[in-house]
Order: sequence, then C-alpha cells, then structure tokens
Amino acid sequence: MGLKILHISKYYYPFSGGTEQIARDAVVSLKDIPGCEQLVFAFDHGTPKESRDSRDVVDGVDVIRCRCFAKVSSQSLSASYGRRLKEALDEFKPDVVILHYPNPFGTHFLLKLLKKRPEIKLVTYWHLDIVKQKFLKLFFNGQNRRLIRRSSKIVATSPNYVEGSEYLSSVPDKCVVVPNCINENRLVIDDEVTKRAEELREEHKGKTVCLAVGRHVEYKGFKHLIEASKYLDDSFVIGITGKGPLTDDLKSRASGDNKVNFLGLVSDVDLRAWLMTCDVFCFPSITKNEAFGLALAEGMYFGHPAVTFTIEGSGVNYVNLDGVTGIECPNGDSRAFAEALKKLSDDEELRARLGEAARKRVIDNFTYATFKKNIQALVTGL
Repeated sequence: MGLKILHISKYYYPFSGGTEQIARDAVVSLKDIPGCEQLVFAFDHGTPKESRDSRDVVDGVDVIRCRCFAKVSSQSLSASYGRRLKEALDEFKPDVVILHYPNPFGTHFLLKLLKKRPEIKLVTYWHLDIVKQKFLKLFFNGQNRRLIRRSSKIVATSPNYVEGSEYLSSVPDKCVVVPNCINENRLVIDDEVTKRAEELREEHKGKTVCLAVGRHVEYKGFKHLIEASKYLDDSFVIGITGKGPLTDDLKSRASGDNKVNFLGLVSDVDLRAWLMTCDVFCFPSITKNEAFGLALAEGMYFGHPAVTFTIEGSGVNYVNLDGVTGIECPNGDSRAFAEALKKLSDDEELRARLGEAARKRVIDNFTYATFKKNIQALVTGL
C-alpha cells in the first residue's frame, strides 16, 4: 500500500510566490516515491470578486482550491475552507499532511480536524515567523505552540532560522533543515541570453556592474543600497530589478544619482543576461522576513560574490558565507555596504575567488537534486 500525502499551501501554482514554488517543488519531488499518492489543498488566488471553489490538476496531482471572500493582514479567509478540508481528510485519508506555514486560518481548521485523527503524521514546513504583524504574532502564539506539539517534524530552510526562531529553537529535535532550491532550468544560458549579455557588457564597459533583484518592499532594504551608491564613484553601475509599493519612494531617493538604474519587471532573458553581466550581486535585505534568499542563491549560481547584511536568525547568512562566498556587513550600514562593493571592485582576484566559491556552494547545497533527496528522505523516514 502506497504513501498518501496531503499538502496544504496558502496558494498554489499558477500563483507565483516563494512559498508556493517550494510547495510545488516538494510535490514534484515526492512523485517519484513508488506508490505515492498526493493531493494539494489551497486557497483560490483570485480576487475576492473572482474567487471560487474549484478542483484542477497540476503536474498530474489534484489541487483543491477554496473560494476566498476577503484578505486580512495577508491572510485569506474562506467560508468553505473547514468543510472542504474535512472532506479531503475523510475521502483521501492521508498518511502524512505537509502544512506550509504561516497560514493561521488554515492551521486553525487543520489542528481541530487532526484531534480525531492521531494516526496522521503532521510535517510543518516553517517558512518564516510572523514578524511584521505584531498583533497577529501575539494572537497566534498559542496556536503556534499547539502546532509545534502536534507536528512530527518541522522543516526549516536553514539552521540559522532554527536557532533564531523562538518557536523552532524550543524544539530542535523536531527540526529538519531542507534548504530551498534554485530553478536551474530558469537559469539556462542560450544564444539569445549570451547576445543580450554582450550588449550589456558593451553598454557598461569599464564599469563595476552591481545587480539587485527583488520586490520593492521595506524588508528588501533597497533604500540602503541606494544610500550606499552615494559613497561610490562613477565607475559603478547599480541595476535594481522589480517593482512594488516603494518604487516611487526609491526612485525619489535615487534622484540625481545616475549610477542607479531601475530596470523594472525584466524578462527572463534580460534577467539571465544581467546575472551573467554583473560583477557583484547585491542582496540588501534587512529583516527575518527574508528567511532564505532564492534570488541571492541565483546570483551566486552565476559565479558572483554577494554582499549582504547580517540578519540575526535569517537564512541569508547561511546562503552567503562571510569571507567565503561574499562579504557580510552590519545590518543597515550603508557605508559598510559601499566599502564592501569597493573592495570587490578593486580586487579582481578576491572577486574571482569568492565568486567561484559562491557558485560551488549553490551547486553543492541549493539545487533541485539536493532538495529532492532531502524532502524524500524526510517523508520516507517518518
């Protein structure tokens, strides 16, 4: 008799998000276990007006989606969630439930339903602590403690997060580290990418090209990168991809600084070309909301040293090792960030050595093959 696994994610593909991509990677990885059956349970990611209850298939696996009627503090609310989750547990009869957290609304119903199903093993995939919403953090403290007690295993994306989380650090024996993985297929270099990279190199010839990738929100720390640019001379070029609620503010901060280029939402071809072209990958995130840093790992995969801030309890400083794969600066210290960029620009041998180690670290630790091996070992070892 095969293993039956129910995955509970906030949203699921085609919704694009870090947690959702990891949930999908886990589902696809576990498909290769002989006799394994899987079911995914999630909120519908449409707007409350468009949202509906539905069932579809992704990667050959059934996905149940629950209509969302509202969102409060990034948490979806659904009137059908509890009933449909009960039906899924009754009909599918999973041996294992993998819950992707944070998802307080879903966790409420799951813990309630699992009380009468002690035979089901619960794996909690702890993506991050609730940090920003202080009230929610306090409100769900009891729920988090109950979740930890009920969990057979808790997945963290880095040992740093286990040590830095008040919840995970209380149960280290239950914690298993499964680092996130980059999508290597998305990073393939073809003739079109190579040609575009050659154009970018010619455009910025003689410059030290620095690249930062991410959504323009507070915890990404782009304001510190813009401030760091003010300490640099015109031999530097800084490219910042993406957009977000802080885009206009960031552009205002960079006004008059021609070194800073806002690239917007770039195509996959342009992203890969910039990743090929840059000399240093900048990752100025400043809080534990940045639990790991997949964009950081992607930049390092291209053989570039990284410059990051020290974030206590975050996996960022597990991905980028100070003095080994890049340079780590005191958190929020824009001048120190600029000095790190100068150091890497001035020392070609150092830049090459750290860049080579950066690529090796990603290949050895953060590829899909390694992730697949880790997640399969976790589930089959329960």
